[in-house]
Amino acid sequence: MSDDGLDLRRRRFLTATTVAVGGLGATFAAVPFVGSLLPSQKAKALGAPVQIDIGKIEPGALHRDEWRGKLVMVVRRTRQNLEDLVALEDELLDPASEREQQPEYARNSYRSIRDEYLVMIGLCTHLGCAPTYRPEVAPDDLGPEWKGGFYCPCHGSRFDLAGRVYKSVPAPANMEVPPYRYLSDTLIEVGVGPEDA
Repeated sequence: MSDDGLDLRRRRFLTATTVAVGGLGATFAAVPFVGSLLPSQKAKALGAPVQIDIGKIEPGALHRDEWRGKLVMVVRRTRQNLEDLVALEDELLDPASEREQQPEYARNSYRSIRDEYLVMIGLCTHLGCAPTYRPEVAPDDLGPEWKGGFYCPCHGSRFDLAGRVYKSVPAPANMEVPPYRYLSDTLIEVGVGPEDA
């Protein structure tokens, strides 16, 4: 065999080896890069739906949870609470929930799928503070029309037990109702609406 034939075979072998090693190196370099574009486990957990057992919430009580890094409040309203909601409508800024602060299936007087349970994001719509749950009726500091609800101590915004904002307070809108659905009579899933079933 001539030296030219040996050089040609050696050149082809070296070229093929270089291309193979280069391709393998490019693949190894691309894997972490592509992986960095995918959401982390923490990011997935923050956006994932949250299941809440509502069967243990006593009438008149509040349960707190978290979804997407936001406080979620679930209130089990009493029959008296539900009756008071209707009587309060003249005191409220948006009693019919005309602004889009809730899914369509919660656009009613109770702002919920089932009257008894209120599910909402626990943030004041003024500056994002966390209102306190004040279920007692007519405390002296909140006025004679107060029938229980949420009070924001930052700037005095008040919300009823449907998360609807009172007139003449700094908050411009009702508290937000997140998408949620019932998985059973005692279990809800926040982050997914009934239409996603």
